[in-house]
Amino acid sequence: MANILILGAGSMGTAFSFPCSDNNHSVSIIGTHLENNFIDKINKENKHPFLNCDTPKNVSFYKFDDLNKKINEKIDLIVIAVISKGIEWAANELSKFLKANIPILILTKGLAVNDDKYEVLAHKFERILKKNGIKETNISAAGGPCLAKDLANKTHTSVVFANKNIEVVKKISNLISTNYYHVYISDDVIGVEVCAGIKNIFSMIIGAAKGLSCANTKNDKGEENYLNTAASLLQQSLYEMIIFTEKLKGKKNTVLGLAGIGDLYVSADGGRNSKMGYYLGQGFSFKKAKKEKMPNVTVEGADLAFEIGKKVKVDFNSKELPLMNAMIDTICYEKTLKVEWRNFKL
Repeated sequence: MANILILGAGSMGTAFSFPCSDNNHSVSIIGTHLENNFIDKINKENKHPFLNCDTPKNVSFYKFDDLNKKINEKIDLIVIAVISKGIEWAANELSKFLKANIPILILTKGLAVNDDKYEVLAHKFERILKKNGIKETNISAAGGPCLAKDLANKTHTSVVFANKNIEVVKKISNLISTNYYHVYISDDVIGVEVCAGIKNIFSMIIGAAKGLSCANTKNDKGEENYLNTAASLLQQSLYEMIIFTEKLKGKKNTVLGLAGIGDLYVSADGGRNSKMGYYLGQGFSFKKAKKEKMPNVTVEGADLAFEIGKKVKVDFNSKELPLMNAMIDTICYEKTLKVEWRNFKL
């Protein structure tokens, strides 16, 4: 039995605790400094409000002030499950208490820019830890199609864990895998993390298919007859994901696997990013759609566009990445979504 500490009490962090619990591990979920009331509610009702299910056995929820106490216990694995905007905060806070070289698994998906270079979150986390005096680090990244509610309901879920040292993720896989949580391993940290981040941008554009289909139809028939459009957008999205990932020294095969096409499929089929794309495809500006339709929802693809958009516009023109550029224009520069179909590649 292992002791696992999860930082972040949201849907994904809690869902991850289910296979941990089913393997009879002891799990401590530490909420962020913004989740104190949330933790009280969970402990009172023994339910997670977003997942709408009972919390699993062997799992205890703690407020952020308990992090120092819990991390000084014998911990075998630390799991980071905060939103992408919180990754720097999480690294800085963990630096204050981390003493041993405990393996860290990052569930958070995203991509950053540092010193005018793209930076995957595992490398960003490592950089901050070392800046704060943590000399030895052991950080793995998670990718692949994993909706929190599906995992909490123990449906078959396949993911990929990545570390340059493949033996590390083998050990984590052995700890976490169950008959419904299937963990595959990779040494392509950059590829897995890049795909995990940029697929959110492309899931928005695929989500826009219904609205885009209405441009040349009458009586809103595009709302019903949009699959041809969605398929075209999917194909071009994969092409652009390969171009972008290889540019950052990730592997093409990673894009064609769970971290790429697998995760894109799940996100495009009805996640938050796809929902935002639906409104953008109807002609909403991003600000209007966010304010009126999704005011309290984190749209990770939009956050990523703001983070890397300016650099992408410098590094790739609209002929190289027509979809990514179109979405960045819409998100970052408040332009109406326009797809340059003539720039698509086979």
